[in-house]
Amino acid sequence: MGAIRAYAWTLPGAAVSVEVSAASDRGHVRRINEDSYLAIPPVFLVADGMGGHSFGDRASQATARVFATRLAHDEATTVSEVLDAVREADRVVHDIGDDELAGSTLAGIALVRDHESGDPRWMVFNVGDSRVYRFDDGLEQLSVDHSAVQELLDDGTIVPGEERDHPDRNIVTRAIGAGDAEPDVWILPTGGRERFLVCSDGLTKELDDATITEVLSREDGDLSPADRLVNAALAAGGLDNVTVVVIDAVVVHQGDNDDDSSPIPARLEETLPRA
Repeated sequence: MGAIRAYAWTLPGAAVSVEVSAASDRGHVRRINEDSYLAIPPVFLVADGMGGHSFGDRASQATARVFATRLAHDEATTVSEVLDAVREADRVVHDIGDDELAGSTLAGIALVRDHESGDPRWMVFNVGDSRVYRFDDGLEQLSVDHSAVQELLDDGTIVPGEERDHPDRNIVTRAIGAGDAEPDVWILPTGGRERFLVCSDGLTKELDDATITEVLSREDGDLSPADRLVNAALAAGGLDNVTVVVIDAVVVHQGDNDDDSSPIPARLEETLPRA
């Protein structure tokens, strides 16, 4: 069960508290679970391995392990440190496969220090088709899939909804260890209470946005948010491994008032997820 874990620490100019739950299941069809996750501040990620039973689980585990070794230390990291971890994970996973296919998707969010002010910011990053969402009265996808069907959606060949049954729906165009591991990155301002969801495609293949929203909106004293989502995906079919990390964070800046209306610098307002 993905019990909720609480963390709290102080950064220069801000106080941070985080509650996080994580859960993973191999599903009803797969023999092994090729997903891995890391849910220790300041980085929260999901990795979905590729390469079958020989290499997929090792690839995702290696990806998560690199980030745990380099970044999991209960404080803000930096953009460059996250990118260095991506590059190291790419090298490690590439060496696992040798002449065989080994790769992993990667999606996550990290608390980073602004390189100019030192203030905390959220860094969203992804390689492949695992996803990062923000939840605020509704579900907003922050990451953009690196996949064949996303390219078809982008050029108008297919319309939203058709990707769920498209024959190329399992083809990713970027992956850790498989040739192109350049991550997409977005830097977002922090402030007040925020909820984020990081997941493998085993969740989004089974549940649409409306169902994910409904599950996240209800409370259950016995189950964490991550457990509720994984259980819902299993109930809907569970054809793939499914992994979920749910982050409830509060970042209070010095001088913040109760209405969370402190201005956002213009240079940060310009850095937003692609619609």
